[in-house]
Amino acid sequence: MYYLWSVSLLLTGLLIVNLVFSYQNKHIDPHFWTTLKFQLFMLPLFVLANLCIGYGIKFGYRAIGNLIYVLIASKGLEMLISLLMGYIFFKEITTWRTWVGLAIVMIGFALAKGK
Repeated sequence: MYYLWSVSLLLTGLLIVNLVFSYQNKHIDPHFWTTLKFQLFMLPLFVLANLCIGYGIKFGYRAIGNLIYVLIASKGLEMLISLLMGYIFFKEITTWRTWVGLAIVMIGFALAKGK
């Protein structure tokens, strides 16, 4: 059950963070005061995202028992979310090089996880 909670909370928190920053990059004027105003409005979302990520890491640690693996898996999830945000907001299509890079990261994770 901890696996499900961990993945759900990490996915929610990382999606919120990446959505906010992607939206800011695409639609918010890069001047300081405009960006500050947007970030202040987004503070409640960042609090929610930080809680989700924190509890996702905590539940992942309870499920696996190794913090390094949980953090590596959350970074892998964040990379996939970043690809999704790049497509949604900027219509960036990933190339074969991106998929090879992700495959290398996943192979490295599998090697690190294996005994």
